[in-house]
Amino acid sequence: MSSDRIQVSGETYLFRRARSEDVRDLIALLAADSLRASEFGSGDADQAAYMSAFEVIDADAAQLLVAVEGPDARIVGTMQLTFIPGLSRGGATRMQVEAVRVADDHRGNGLGSAMIRWAVDLARERGARLVQLTSDARRADAHRFYERLGFDASHVGFKLFL
Repeated sequence: MSSDRIQVSGETYLFRRARSEDVRDLIALLAADSLRASEFGSGDADQAAYMSAFEVIDADAAQLLVAVEGPDARIVGTMQLTFIPGLSRGGATRMQVEAVRVADDHRGNGLGSAMIRWAVDLARERGARLVQLTSDARRADAHRFYERLGFDASHVGFKLFL
């Protein structure tokens, strides 16, 4: 994936594949989420686990961990895109969108919408026929956001924590 410069509210953002040096900033964005903050640690063992996970993601051609740089080159957004081939829907590939985060000081300017539109365009370019995502049941604002972008709350999700 090459990088893309996207104009949002008169500012230029760079959408690109995340690099190993971005991992700390990406984890900080994820940990800033009040529903998930307790999942993230900052010790050396935690950092090693994050770096190991990054290496697996980065080596997998079906995965794209996106870093969004703001006008000041700071990482202000992220999302993970996974391309899933399948037999259902006539052998369709679907794209799963996960861990969408925008820094607090960049919310409300259209960046989140631009990120999702960019991801949907990428899905089309790669031949996916469906874009899917999950959202925590407690995130009513996020649900309205995704519905406004054309997503339909068509399924009920289940998780089994191991």
